[in-house]
Amino acid sequence: MIWHLLMKGESYAWARPSLHAKKLRDVELKAESKAVRGQKGAAHAYNIKSHREEERRWVEQAEGAYARFVAGWNPRGPRKARTDAANEVRR
Repeated sequence: MIWHLLMKGESYAWARPSLHAKKLRDVELKAESKAVRGQKGAAHAYNIKSHREEERRWVEQAEGAYARFVAGWNPRGPRKARTDAANEVRR
């Protein structure tokens, strides 16, 4: 899955935005990026419990939708239609 995301340049569809922002900010601070005091950045939303719970419910709902989606998945792919060439009468 990671390879496909990297090759297509896409973001992970089920990511929790505030958790992702917090993790990015933690990496920035470890890389000795300057801390900006007095401003609320994108990672601030992770500190609000109601916001975290709302995102968690959203992710649980998305995981349920994904589970229903893959429940009917056929590992062999769609059935191929026969062409008239297979039924052709030879003379």
